[in-house]
Amino acid sequence: MDDWVNWMIGAGILVVAELFTGTFYLLMMAIGLACGGIAALLGASGPVQTLAAAVTGLVATSILHRSRFGRPAKTEATRDRNVNLDIGGRVTVHAWNNGRARVMYRGAQWDVELGSGAIAEAGEFRIVEVQGNRLIVANA
Repeated sequence: MDDWVNWMIGAGILVVAELFTGTFYLLMMAIGLACGGIAALLGASGPVQTLAAAVTGLVATSILHRSRFGRPAKTEATRDRNVNLDIGGRVTVHAWNNGRARVMYRGAQWDVELGSGAIAEAGEFRIVEVQGNRLIVANA
């Protein structure tokens, strides 16, 4: 079997592994292996193939790490509207009991707690955070 085929098989294995893990870093390494295969296809020696694969993989990984996909989220998932579509929703609280209440929201009963700075008065509130089965709300 030719060297380029081995490089491409290795790249394919990494692509499949990336599909199972969901990280883009394995995909960047697969790109490096594919470049090693291209170098082998062009007739480069073994060390040049390895160097091409390593440099390409490192550069691709570095670019990914510096992009927005390589950075951790700046907001907590409990407060991020992109993670939980309930954030920003509105609920009506009829009565409070020590900063807690029960409300009907999306066809079910939910526990509601006041967020920081919210005033416990009957009325409409905006959901600012979801912690498990509790809605943290602020005055609308």
